[in-house]
Amino acid sequence: MGHSAPVPPAPHRPHQLSGALFRGSAVIEDGLLTRHQLQSSAWRRLFPDVYADARLPVTHALRARAALRHLHPGAVAAGRTAAVLWGIDLAGPQDDVEVVLPAGSRARPVPGLRITRRHLHRDDVVSRQGLRTTSAVRTAVDLARTRPLQEAVIAVDRFLLPGTALITDVRSAAAALTGRDCRYVREVVGRADGLAGSPQETRLRLLVHSSGLPAPVAQHPIRRNGRFVARVDFAWPELRVALEYDGAWHGEPGQFARDRERLNRLTAAGWVVVFVTARDLRDPERLITRLAEVLASRSALHR
Repeated sequence: MGHSAPVPPAPHRPHQLSGALFRGSAVIEDGLLTRHQLQSSAWRRLFPDVYADARLPVTHALRARAALRHLHPGAVAAGRTAAVLWGIDLAGPQDDVEVVLPAGSRARPVPGLRITRRHLHRDDVVSRQGLRTTSAVRTAVDLARTRPLQEAVIAVDRFLLPGTALITDVRSAAAALTGRDCRYVREVVGRADGLAGSPQETRLRLLVHSSGLPAPVAQHPIRRNGRFVARVDFAWPELRVALEYDGAWHGEPGQFARDRERLNRLTAAGWVVVFVTARDLRDPERLITRLAEVLASRSALHR
């Protein structure tokens, strides 16, 4: 006769553990669960010996809380994990949780956890969502260590966009940086501006800046007869040329009509608008050629 499959434990959820994160070994020692009950569908294992009520949605912030409160209570959230705690969605639920531990710490490697050991000044540590987290400026500097360079600039731009920190403060902190990656970090924050509304806008700006064309003004407000017309992604105001990234999100009711009205207002104000799509970014030479032709044509009109 064959052996029958083991019966899974029935879900048992003591009220003390409802909606909780906890150390499995601690609740077993306290008599709240048995080792067998801990394997039931009531619980979800997030890290070795760290569990959560299975009804809690698994987010990066939840895994960060599990790591910082129960795995390494002395750790500080850093990098993309810190960005999430600052409210900027730079890490997904299954991405590694990034933490800083004191220099000399002997913590063992843990799957799903990325540990950096270094000294943090007390001004570099704040509390976000009840967790020790790197400050906004420190977080931006750490994000600038991302590879490759374009992705680092995108990460810094996304982090700074809501006004989380001032780009001038981040550049000052980068200028004072010494040791590993200091030149790379300074290059990244020198290229970031914290104004891009999307990663594609950052990619477009970096492409134009590297093309040899005159640098545009980002997030330029356009007015006609003293009245606001529109804010455009990039502009050459003296030539009245605007460059806009078209993310094809226009499926909202009435959005197409609003876009057309906006374009009509810009045209009436004497502006030419060059629209760029993701497909254009995949053919940068053709895009830059088209943009150069528009700028040359407008320049000839303004002579």
